[in-house]
Amino acid sequence: MNAAAPVVLLSVACVACATQVPTIDRERLVDLSYVYDEHTLYWPNAEGFRHRKDGWAMTEGGYWYAAGEFTSAEHGGTHLDSPIHFAEGKRSVDEIPVGALIGPAVVIDVSAQAAADRDYRATAEDLAAFEAEHGRIAAGTIVVVRTGWGNRWPDALRYLGDDTPGDTTNLHFPGLSAALAEQLALRRVAGVGIDTASLDHGPSSDFIVHRILNEADIYGLENLANAERLPATGATLIALPIKIAEGTGSPARVVAILP
Repeated sequence: MNAAAPVVLLSVACVACATQVPTIDRERLVDLSYVYDEHTLYWPNAEGFRHRKDGWAMTEGGYWYAAGEFTSAEHGGTHLDSPIHFAEGKRSVDEIPVGALIGPAVVIDVSAQAAADRDYRATAEDLAAFEAEHGRIAAGTIVVVRTGWGNRWPDALRYLGDDTPGDTTNLHFPGLSAALAEQLALRRVAGVGIDTASLDHGPSSDFIVHRILNEADIYGLENLANAERLPATGATLIALPIKIAEGTGSPARVVAILP
């Protein structure tokens, strides 16, 4: 028997192992993104999503051809805020490593509090209650604050609290408190998401939550859809923005894989 034969067989077996592709149960996928169209909500003083269709017809050659162009503000619809948004010198969209955009997700549910107070700011006490039940949030986690506001999309008046074009002075929706933002920064989370238009609550004029998180190089995810389908722990979240050089934000396709 050739002594080299077992070595060759082992080598072939290892190659076979290396080429196996992990399977994902599609029943466990949750799309956390809203579609971009004429109904997509943006900050009231920003230009919305615009899509122009080019072609979209059968050609003289007998085949179908469709293409188009779109323009959009960086911050609107389901999108990512890069740390440079409110912190000079921090990372822009293209500088956020892919590894930071994929990670374990936890959900702090304040929907009951938000139902009673449309300007509710999730507190450090809400975090303490979560950690008392589920344990301390680990570094690198993506934290989602669920307010229940997704059931108001895309009604601008109900979702933003005011639908006056260009006016940002009378907005009303839940967000985070500065104290909670500080605690999440101490835990060195990768990102913080919410199912409202902003991490700061609607009446905010100083955007302190953005400033605290961005200064800690933590990105934000805003206007998340289907947050109610996520469990408190165990899901994996994937947030992939357009890789815009020096981007302060970008539309993003955000999905979760349920445990």
